[in-house]
Amino acid sequence: MAKDGVMTIENLIEKASKYLSADDIAFIQRAYEFAKQAHKDQYRKSGEAYIIHPVQVAGILVELKMDPVTIASGFLHDVVEDTEVTLEDLEEEFSKEVAMLVDGVTKLGKIKYKSKEAQQAENHRKMFVAMAKDIRVILIKLADRLHNMRTLKHLPPEKQRIKANETLEIFAPLAHRLGISTIKWELEDTALRYLNPQQYYRIVQLMKQKRNERETNIEEVIEEVTKQLEDVNIKAELSGRPKHLYSIYRKMSEQNKQFNEIYDLLAVRVIVDSIKDCYAVLGIIHTCWKPMPGRFKDYIAMPKPNLYQSLHTTVIGPKGDPLEVQIRTKEMHEIAEYGIAAHWAYKEGKQIQTGKKSFEEKLTWFREILEWQTETHDAEEFIESLKIDLFSDMVYVFTPKGDVIELPSGSVPLDFAYRIHTEIGNQTIGAKVNGKMEPLDYELKNGDIVEVMTSKHSYGPSQDWLKITQTSQAKNKIRQFFKKQRREENISKGKELVDKEIRALGIEPKDVMTEENLKRVYERFNFVNAEDMYAAVGYQGITAALIATRLTDKIRQTRQKEQDLAQTIEEVNNDAKEKKAHKKDSGVKVEGVDNLLVRLSKCCSPVPGDEIVGYITKGRGVSVHREDCPNIQTEEAKQRHLHVEWEKHQTQKQYHVDLEISGYDRRGLLNEVLQAVNETKTNITHVNGRSDRNKMAVIQITILIHNTDHLRKIVERIKQIKDIYSVTRTVQ
Repeated sequence: MAKDGVMTIENLIEKASKYLSADDIAFIQRAYEFAKQAHKDQYRKSGEAYIIHPVQVAGILVELKMDPVTIASGFLHDVVEDTEVTLEDLEEEFSKEVAMLVDGVTKLGKIKYKSKEAQQAENHRKMFVAMAKDIRVILIKLADRLHNMRTLKHLPPEKQRIKANETLEIFAPLAHRLGISTIKWELEDTALRYLNPQQYYRIVQLMKQKRNERETNIEEVIEEVTKQLEDVNIKAELSGRPKHLYSIYRKMSEQNKQFNEIYDLLAVRVIVDSIKDCYAVLGIIHTCWKPMPGRFKDYIAMPKPNLYQSLHTTVIGPKGDPLEVQIRTKEMHEIAEYGIAAHWAYKEGKQIQTGKKSFEEKLTWFREILEWQTETHDAEEFIESLKIDLFSDMVYVFTPKGDVIELPSGSVPLDFAYRIHTEIGNQTIGAKVNGKMEPLDYELKNGDIVEVMTSKHSYGPSQDWLKITQTSQAKNKIRQFFKKQRREENISKGKELVDKEIRALGIEPKDVMTEENLKRVYERFNFVNAEDMYAAVGYQGITAALIATRLTDKIRQTRQKEQDLAQTIEEVNNDAKEKKAHKKDSGVKVEGVDNLLVRLSKCCSPVPGDEIVGYITKGRGVSVHREDCPNIQTEEAKQRHLHVEWEKHQTQKQYHVDLEISGYDRRGLLNEVLQAVNETKTNITHVNGRSDRNKMAVIQITILIHNTDHLRKIVERIKQIKDIYSVTRTVQ
């Protein structure tokens, strides 16, 4: 997938014209013009016109050879979220299908959540549910995320890490599950660049050092294989396969290997016309060079769940180095590169068939997403279950008849039983693995043959099974069993738990248990009635705290407003008493005005030497901000700006400044930072540090300084420390 340069609308139309009709081209051009008009006054963080982003997203979809509706939706994917355009407008102007796809990738913007994490989880949940209805939703979202990752350099370091981490946790695994390797590899490599820049550039450098040697070896292999294939009249395309940085990094970190211990840095790909030729080429390769034991994989006879097919073998190459060879047909290669997008590729409306089943029948996990949606009411729990069931490493086991069952790594025989059928899971009394009796919490391994033992006289699941099972599917089936068996008991238990949580919030249950309020909450969580909601609390399908929070949100908001009003009145009265002292201590004067309460804003902590602006607050005098403070940049805020300036004769007053220091997490880094600050004879009032799994350290310190010159000396001293990447002044 092309990464260099920016695709223009002309480039995009030219590429699309190679496989779309004139009517289709007119349709996507109309979508482009509509998006361009909607985003006309908007700009990205980079300063570029916003329309560049939708064009790149649509361009990625064209490279995947998607249908015109998907490409049009790529142009329009942000108009509902970022402009005044509504879904009804899109439906009227284009089609119901376009509106549905755009809605699937549109974030939930107007609902307030208890945290950013909860809102993000709800956004992901919405996207996955839409994806289960139409797979093209996620293809648009992957194209959107891919372009955002390509332009990540324009965001602050903290946001870069958040986006990169989310990409590695959600979007790259999803691209892998869909088989779209071209997108998956680029997402992973780009994320690594921002999460662990030191390792990223180290691997890049190591790859460059041995590039000439590798290319010479590859050319020698290709020349030899080409000669052998010509002798048996097999037509083939041979090429060197580039090794991706993230896969090297992952092998080095997970297997504790050095760069020179990675086997498949040398790799050749052979593309032939038929499956028969694939196995013929394999025989020729093994004749030329000695195969390494245990390194042959036949994904043609046994395709991966994402439909990937290929033969993989590793041999000892001509120079004595391990050499990986991948052999596949042209159609297999298209599916390996574009995955499920290859099936959606626009081919006169005909869907490609894979064997006897269509790709939708093979990717059954999409249907499971809808099933979990109806049973899991907490969005964050829903996303966690996805990470476990869909995005974790997988283990492949066999039924006694030889059918392959795919389960998340760490699964046990109970997960296997519930994957086969709900009743088999409920009636399980034991399990044989490879002909030997094993406990129900035995961790399954690749290649295990699992036989589940059942009994019609079984009493059903045990509560302990919820702790033993690993998959969300099995846990949900077990909860369903208890839900049906103990409904009355669960209703009573659930109501008691909800009442207890409401009282813990300082509210009497009778004040919120009105019929109207209950209906609002149980419909919010997709329950038919209040009894179903209480039963779900009883069998732990949803937490009592969540229900109580929703039931009391209105009364708590009313009380909070009353408290805020009382607090504001008190603060204004206190401020009036301290007006003179504050004015004198601030070191700032307001032009043409005297006896006015002036205070330095805590959000951006201005210090002498900063360009500043006054902001007229309601009842609290003038708040002084740095000119670049984002909290006063709205049009409404600018109407309340006031000219202020620093007093010419400053005293030796000290000002608080917050700094964020990021660098490679090594022993003694924090001590060196603190020592460097102390050397400048600067007081430190607060220190906080953390590091992530990628060895990225973030140190936040608050210091007392006199002016910007003083601050500049401190920052320059910190930057001299080894392994420090950046020092930034933060705004709260």
